[in-house]
Amino acid sequence: MNEKGLILIVEDNAGVLDANVQVLSGDGHSVMTAGTLASARRRLKIASPDLVVLDVMLPDGDGIDFMPELRESCSAPVLFLTGRDKPEDRLAGLVAGGNDYIIKPYDINEFRLRVRNFLSFARAAQKPVGTLATGSLKLDMVAQQAFLDGEDMCLAPKEFALLHLFVTNEDKVMNVETLYKKAWGQSMQGDSQAVRKAISRLRSKLEESEFLIAMQRGAGYSFVKE
Repeated sequence: MNEKGLILIVEDNAGVLDANVQVLSGDGHSVMTAGTLASARRRLKIASPDLVVLDVMLPDGDGIDFMPELRESCSAPVLFLTGRDKPEDRLAGLVAGGNDYIIKPYDINEFRLRVRNFLSFARAAQKPVGTLATGSLKLDMVAQQAFLDGEDMCLAPKEFALLHLFVTNEDKVMNVETLYKKAWGQSMQGDSQAVRKAISRLRSKLEESEFLIAMQRGAGYSFVKE
């Protein structure tokens, strides 16, 4: 049974976020992140995650209060991950529709196992696999395929990894070193040509679409939907 999935983590603590992204990515999952509820809303407009890991205390609101809005567009299991440790907080999270509630600090291996179990149950229930969609572009995160107007873009693995980064960071400028580190999984060590060549191929495959990979001189590249 395939227990890999697309996971949205909504977390404003950079240390917690980085640790969870690292461990879940290392387990083979695709991970999207949001540091605020506003960012989570934007992610959910383009994504159909298999699991949402949701903090409660966020800069622009309360994760528990966000649940009714979340459920309007997302039926994935919700795992609360929060420092609010009172019994009434845990109860409120579950009553709001959360499927589990983990209190910080927490054991990272227990967290990994709970994520795996949620995805296993989701597959058993024949839940649709994780996808990303924006406009005419759709990314199948399990098959690692991208479709433009329903046609397979026939992307190489690194091209798909870069496109995934661009779609999940729309309008955000990312430098070449960051793109290489996230798509190749290692430090760039001064050679930027691999990234530039892959971006050039992506640009060619996105021609005549509503998407543009724009270069910001001296800063990097951004993914723009016209």
